[in-house]
Amino acid sequence: MLLKDIREYDGIFLACGWIDLRRSVDGLAHIVKQDFQMDPFGNYLFLFCNKRRNRLKGLCWDINGFCLKCHNEYLRHYAHHY
Repeated sequence: MLLKDIREYDGIFLACGWIDLRRSVDGLAHIVKQDFQMDPFGNYLFLFCNKRRNRLKGLCWDINGFCLKCHNEYLRHYAHHY
């Protein structure tokens, strides 16, 4: 299943800093649970960015399991370089 309408989530959370986007669903869910102390099975969308800030990965729970969406082009025009 693709990500649902953004208005259907109870919350959308953007991870500060960068995450190694080679992590699998389990690795990202572990970050949500351990580092953020949140429930990865809730009706939330968690967004993670890579170090170069040109890729975005979204993680959410669906009744059938986790949905993982990677978008490579979205941040191309919005990434800030320091």
